[in-house]
Amino acid sequence: MASKVEIAAPVEAELPQLFGLAKATFTGLPGWSDARVLEVLERAVIFVAREQGQPAGYVALRPEEGGAIVVEQLFVAPGHERRGIGHRLLAYAEGYAIAERARSLRIVVEESNEQARSFYRRSGFVPVEPELFELILPSSD
Repeated sequence: MASKVEIAAPVEAELPQLFGLAKATFTGLPGWSDARVLEVLERAVIFVAREQGQPAGYVALRPEEGGAIVVEQLFVAPGHERRGIGHRLLAYAEGYAIAERARSLRIVVEESNEQARSFYRRSGFVPVEPELFELILPSSD
């Protein structure tokens, strides 16, 4: 039986923990940068998925000129994969973007990351450039 997952804004004390989880998972992979991840965690709109009260993942969002909201980072912590947490975080981000009257949700996905590309396609995103995926949001007008 799956445990309950709650999604909400992080408490300040969780930010170092989120960074530590991401760093432990991705250090050494192409494109990893401590400074970049810390910058995103400090300035982006963050929502944390908690399972049994512990961070299980997060999504980091930022508004972009032209009415889009960019998914800067979407991370599911080791041991919490394949439980729908990534989909729940993405759905939460979509709801947030709609509430903010954004035109679309966008994410950059490396061409070599077929697992992530497949995840975003299954979630309704379409490629609009080689590494840019977009989900057009319903208009509230």
